[in-house]
Amino acid sequence: MSPAPGPDQNGDRDAGTQAGPTGDARPTASPSDTGNPSDAPGESASSPAGDGASLASPDDASGASPPDEDETGHEMSLLEHLGELRSRVLRCAIAAGIGFLACYAVAEDMLRIFLRPLLEVLPPKSTLIATTLPEKFFTVLKMAFLGGFLVASPYIFYQIWRFIAPGLYKEERQALIPVSLATAFFFTGGGVFGYFVVFPFAFAFFVNYAGELITIMPTVSNYFSFAVMLLIAFGVVFELPVVLYFLARIGLVTARGLRKNRRWAILGAFILGALLTPADPISQCLMAGPLIVLYEVGIVAAALFGKKVTPPRASPDGMAGAPSGENPSSGKHP
Repeated sequence: MSPAPGPDQNGDRDAGTQAGPTGDARPTASPSDTGNPSDAPGESASSPAGDGASLASPDDASGASPPDEDETGHEMSLLEHLGELRSRVLRCAIAAGIGFLACYAVAEDMLRIFLRPLLEVLPPKSTLIATTLPEKFFTVLKMAFLGGFLVASPYIFYQIWRFIAPGLYKEERQALIPVSLATAFFFTGGGVFGYFVVFPFAFAFFVNYAGELITIMPTVSNYFSFAVMLLIAFGVVFELPVVLYFLARIGLVTARGLRKNRRWAILGAFILGALLTPADPISQCLMAGPLIVLYEVGIVAAALFGKKVTPPRASPDGMAGAPSGENPSSGKHP
C-alpha cells in the first residue's frame, strides 16, 4: 500500500491541475499564458508609450496647426470671425486717422506737389480752377487723407493679413510681416511709378489732343479724382508679385504653370491696362509693360518660395504607391 500524499504534494497538484467533469485532471493556464498585458510585467511598462505613439497625428508631428484656428489653437466660429473683422477694421481706421492728422499740417504743400505734373504741361492760358467755394478745402482734406493712408499703409496691410492668418498653417503665418511690408512697398511703388512716369505722358497726350481750339481749364476736384484713380490702379496692379507669392505658398499655382500661361498673362496685361487707364495707348502700354515684368518676378518668387509637391512613392513592384489605408491591388479599403 502506497503512503498517502502529504499536504504539500496535494497543494502542488491542485495548483497545476483542475478536475474536469469526468474527473480528469486538466492543466490550468498561468497568468503569463493568458496574454493579459496587465499581468505581464514586461508589457505593462511599454504599452502606454506604444498607444501614445500610435495616436500622434501628422499635424502634431510637423508642428502645423489646422486652418481656421487662432494662435491658441481654438477653432473660431462665424461670430468670432465677424468680431475679428470688426477689430481689424477699427484698428485700420485709427491708424489712418492718426496719419491724417499728421499729414494735415503739410496738406497744402502735398497738394502743390500733386498738381505739378499737370501744371507743367498746361498751355500758358490754361490753369486749374475751382467752381465751388469749398472745393479747395475738401480737396485739401482728401489730400491729407491720402497721405495718411500711405503713411499708415504698412500697418493697415499687416492688419489685413492678420485677419487672413487664422485660415493659414503655422509655417505660413510666419511670413505675415514680410508679406505686409512687401504689400506696402509694391503699392507705394506703383503710386510712385504712376506719378513720375505715367502722369507726364498721359497729361501731355490729353493736353496736346485738345489743340488750339479748346482751352483746358480743369477743376481741382476733377483732377484730384482722376489722378487718385490712376495711382490706386497702378498700386493695385503692382501687387501682382505678392499675390502670386501667396498663391504659390498655399499651393494654388506653381512656377511651371505660370510659365506655361505666360502668353495669356501678356494678353491679360494689355486688356487690364485698357480697362484701368484712360483711353490713350500710352497709358495702356505704360501699365501693361510693368505688369509683364512683375509677372516674371512672381514666377521667380513662386519657384523659390512655392509649396513643394512631393512625388508619389513607388511600390516594390514598380507601381505608384496607393494612399494610406487602401489596397493597391484592389483599390478598396482593407
